[in-house]
Amino acid sequence: MEIRTVGVLGAGQMGGGIAQVAATAEYQVVLADASRELAEKGRAKIDAILGKQVEKGKLTDDARKAIVGRIRPAAGPADFADCDLVVEAATENVTLKLELFRACDAAMKPGAILASNTSSISLTKLAGATKRPERVIGMHFMNPPPLMKLVEIVRAVQTTDETYDLVKKAAEKMGKTVTTSKDAPGFLVNRMLVPMLCEACFALQEGLGTPEDIDTGAKLGLNHPMGPLELSDLIGLDTVLAIADVLHRDLGDDKYRAPTLLRNLVAAGWYGKKSGRGFYVYDEKGQRVRASV
Repeated sequence: MEIRTVGVLGAGQMGGGIAQVAATAEYQVVLADASRELAEKGRAKIDAILGKQVEKGKLTDDARKAIVGRIRPAAGPADFADCDLVVEAATENVTLKLELFRACDAAMKPGAILASNTSSISLTKLAGATKRPERVIGMHFMNPPPLMKLVEIVRAVQTTDETYDLVKKAAEKMGKTVTTSKDAPGFLVNRMLVPMLCEACFALQEGLGTPEDIDTGAKLGLNHPMGPLELSDLIGLDTVLAIADVLHRDLGDDKYRAPTLLRNLVAAGWYGKKSGRGFYVYDEKGQRVRASV
């Protein structure tokens, strides 16, 4: 089997980035969302991002047109019939993902691989909801996919070596470095990352420092490229909370508990950059204006 056509379910920040990376690697891409209109908006956003690279001289206009031309907007999983690999990149909600996995499984051809970009949910559970469990795998891109070099591949209990090898090869063709994790809550990256993000929020909640103090401390004291609160806003506070809750519930260790402040920000609808407010306030261009809390 050779992967030629990649389906991406979800045209938001992560799904759009995955579609861009796959199309840049010269895969034909079917980009689907809840409606064709949302998928078309996702492709238009990719076109705009690439347009900025053209303006900066980092990409030719012909290359931009070729990449966008390889992305076909679609209305939903029913359009994945010809895909060799489908990557689900929907909201981090297990009920929704199970529903979408069943829909993709029903639409996809025999032998095609169904992957999830989930950052915490059990791949074994998702695989068990399909009629192709041996062809299910985790393909966890880091945020944002076009810039981050890592793809964390997660093997479900049912995943075959052939499935793993094909997905690893596809990720490497997309220019990514691969790490491999067993199927356990948070896998490797978020198992390490989310407790740090929560601890930074606890420090803010307890008044140990301002958001700027905390982020500057991480950047200059730990040599991190972004502070933990900035990074949380980029990921989405709703996503950080969802992962923390999965880790806390499934591992049963209080070191994974989520701070009250994080829960309150999510309850307020302050999800970070995507909503214009999280730990910081952002302008219409997504530029940070000031601390929010």
